Amino acid sequence: MSGTNDPNVVDAEVVEETAAPNLPATVEPVLPEADYSEGGVPSFDYVRDKIENRHATSVGASELAGLGTEHTMASLDEKIAKNKEAAKDKLAEIRRSMGKDS
Repeated sequence: MSGTNDPNVVDAEVVEETAAPNLPATVEPVLPEADYSEGGVPSFDYVRDKIENRHATSVGASELAGLGTEHTMASLDEKIAKNKEAAKDKLAEIRRSMGKDS
């Protein structure tokens, strides 16, 4: 049933493979970073920005850790001590319920 009117027949021709044209390689010029001198020394503004960014990051991390303005190290130590005491009391309660008083 193959013929010119058969819908399963695809009419095509073989095409030779051609190579892509060779383009010259472009090399980007190496420029010193704007914040560095030709000798590789960072500028004062660059150093100041780095210090300010690190300070802002540390302040943000402290606030996220709950050590911001409303929490101090003393209140954090007090909270940890309360948690330890509560854990100790709970352990004693569990031991009593199991019949092990000491």
